[in-house]
Amino acid sequence: MNTKVGNNLINGIKEVIVTRDQMEKKVKELGRKISEDYTGKELVVIGVLKGAVVFFSDLIRRISLPVTTDFISVSSYGDSANSSGNVRLKKDIEIDIRGKDVLVVEDIIDTGLTLKYIKDLLLERNARSVAICSALDKPSRRDKDIGITVQYTGFQIPDEFVVGYGLDYAEKYRNLEDVCVLSPEVYGKN
Repeated sequence: MNTKVGNNLINGIKEVIVTRDQMEKKVKELGRKISEDYTGKELVVIGVLKGAVVFFSDLIRRISLPVTTDFISVSSYGDSANSSGNVRLKKDIEIDIRGKDVLVVEDIIDTGLTLKYIKDLLLERNARSVAICSALDKPSRRDKDIGITVQYTGFQIPDEFVVGYGLDYAEKYRNLEDVCVLSPEVYGKN
């Protein structure tokens, strides 16, 4: 199957599982809920680079409160389709979060290992609270022993390798407007 970005066809896509319109509607809903939950609080929204940039940008424009923003970058994949299981901090936040409510915005939650690392790091820095908002969630892949709770979820998806709406494979496909299942032939899983 091919999908389009603008007027260009993109090869290697098996199927679209979340359309741009579906995501836009969900982001509005999440922004409204987050705004209600954090009224009267000092909210810091931290985006997880690079995959969450598109979702993060859409989401913060739908939060009707003053927010402070920052970014963090961690790695557990590299150029692979499978997590290495080792989380490495690549870019740290630059603001002080002591005593503040923090919302971590992630593109997708798979095993939960990366988010556990980030949440523990932020709590060690004395954030008042740390909540998680993810565009996509693969609960079937979650390591139950990690104990990660996702407060705000866009869509639960099946255990497929997805790209688009900021998600990548080897730094490609982030620019797709829809969330798409990548054909296994592309990433070598036959």
